[in-house]
Formats: sequence, structure tokens, C-alpha cells
Amino acid sequence: MDILIKQRQALTQTIQKHAQRQPSHDDIHTVAICDPKIDNYLLIDLGWGKMGRIHDVAIHAQIIEEKIWIEIDGTENGITQQLLDLGIPKQQIVLGFLRPKRRALTEFAIA
Repeated sequence: MDILIKQRQALTQTIQKHAQRQPSHDDIHTVAICDPKIDNYLLIDLGWGKMGRIHDVAIHAQIIEEKIWIEIDGTENGITQQLLDLGIPKQQIVLGFLRPKRRALTEFAIA
């Protein structure tokens, strides 16, 4: 299977899985945005909480040069292991939320 197709499928599946969980408090709903044309994948919490408006990007990942860049991951267990379980190798995952020097200390792609 083509690398990009597999990466897009894995990201879409992961984002949609997380979108199924809806916060049990306040008036908040979760929105999954999966755009394979620009290769950006987001999970956003929207609504109203006790303190005001909620607009939180829980997950943002993008594909750049056949690597999945995890820009932000606010999930409890993280999406990295889910991507690995779906067959994405560590060499295709960049932990973009880490500084480049710290990325070099991981088993994942640097860039």
C-alpha cells in the first residue's frame, strides 16, 4: 500500500475514534477534521463551560514529506501508540511538539 494512503487512513481512523468520545461535562462537543488534500488532521472540542467559551485543539497532526508530524496531542494516552498499532513505523512519525534536540533522543523520526 502506498505510504501516504496508509498514513492518511491511520490518522483518519485515529482522529475519528477519539471524536466518538464526547465530554460528559458542560455543553461541549467534539469535532473531527480530516483533510487529505492538505494533509491536516485535527480534533477540536467546542462549546461552553462554566468559565466561558471552549475552543481547544486536542489533536493536530499533519503529513509532511511522507512523515506524520504530531504537532499537539492533548489526549490522555496519546495517539503515537495507536499509530504504531496501525502499522506506521517509528521512522515515519515526528514528535513535532518536542524541540529538535529532544527529538534526537527518541526512537522516532527527527524530521
